[in-house]
Amino acid sequence: MNTRTFRFRRTALAVAAAGVLPLALSACSGDSGNSSSKAADTSSSTAASKATPSGTMTADQPFGSACSAVPKNGAGSFDGMAQDPVATAASHNPVLSTLVSAVKKAGLVDTLNNAQNITVFAPTNDAFAKIPKAQLDKVLNDKAELTKILTYHVVGERLTPKDLEHRSFTTLEKGKVTTSGSGTSYTVDDSAKVVCGNVKTANATVYIIDSVLMPKN
Repeated sequence: MNTRTFRFRRTALAVAAAGVLPLALSACSGDSGNSSSKAADTSSSTAASKATPSGTMTADQPFGSACSAVPKNGAGSFDGMAQDPVATAASHNPVLSTLVSAVKKAGLVDTLNNAQNITVFAPTNDAFAKIPKAQLDKVLNDKAELTKILTYHVVGERLTPKDLEHRSFTTLEKGKVTTSGSGTSYTVDDSAKVVCGNVKTANATVYIIDSVLMPKN
């Protein structure tokens, strides 16, 4: 093979390689795009699989008829309450204003806000309204009795809805509170119904209930 022929072939190979390399990079880029697309599709599929159909519940989703009254945005929304400790979060919820006033009267704001990983069964204003006014006023003005009642509504651990199925728990008041139910229907002490449950705050899980719980002793 003479020098001219060798140089011609070498040039031809270089030209061919130059033509193939962009095609290879393009193919890799295409595969990467497809992979990204597939990853996005998978991510979307995963997100969709986690989406909650109407009438069902996931482990982290609030549930109950009264949840519809919670604001969609702001400090009183589910996202807003998740940023604040429990007593502060409750103060942003207008249906818990009587409870918040009672907590302040008992001097329990700091106790609740500084506690870690607790569960609070929070009676609504309507729950307090079930108590005859004279009796309620008496309790609200008796700090020791008020503290006893309020701490009976607090359990020293975060409870999931699954935990509430036919169980009993020691409260901060040292008494035992019992829970029962399944799905999205739960009862506390066989009397108070959970009307908006599994509400997260920065340091607690809250179950809003329709009756005030009373210590058994």
